[in-house]
Amino acid sequence: MYLTVKETAEYLSMTEVMIEKLIHQNKIRTVFDGEQHLVYKEQFKTHFEQLEKYKKQLAEWNSEPLPEDPDIKDED
Repeated sequence: MYLTVKETAEYLSMTEVMIEKLIHQNKIRTVFDGEQHLVYKEQFKTHFEQLEKYKKQLAEWNSEPLPEDPDIKDED
């Protein structure tokens, strides 16, 4: 499925200007149909999979209890 620049911006929650910059920097692959750039939606699949993986890792890391530090002295 191909998206227009506007649809891609909505899909990625970015501005159209930013999407156009990424296209000109060759960070987003497109097909030019003579009038507009069309973006293949599936190229972002790996990106979103990595985001989910990092979110899970961060949640696991944040849920780990802090170990007690034996160097802390009670000064009361």
